[in-house]
Amino acid sequence: MSTSETSRFVRLRVELVVEIGDEEAVTRAALERIADDSEMPADEQTHAESAVTEDTAEALAYLVDPFDLVSEVPGVELVQASWSSEQTDYDPDSPEWDLDEDDVTEDEEEEASAAAG
Repeated sequence: MSTSETSRFVRLRVELVVEIGDEEAVTRAALERIADDSEMPADEQTHAESAVTEDTAEALAYLVDPFDLVSEVPGVELVQASWSSEQTDYDPDSPEWDLDEDDVTEDEEEEASAAAG
């Protein structure tokens, strides 16, 4: 497919695992963001406040905005975004959490083998 036939749209997938060191700080920040949102209807604001107070993962979702990831990238406009957060058990030594396994190039694998052997 030539460049003129390819889509201008790109799906960017990002997966993050973060450690929350201060749940109260995250909740406070989310409540402040909700309170500052003058366009949010009152009933939705009440629901959002309840959700972020009960669940730190929900509070984090109110604080992370995909628009912030691309807003300063020249020539890029965010047209759709969806994100969620959830509590998870994290074991950095588990193969399940090896997020880079698909990103390793053949050259990097050869370098790692040479360094190990």
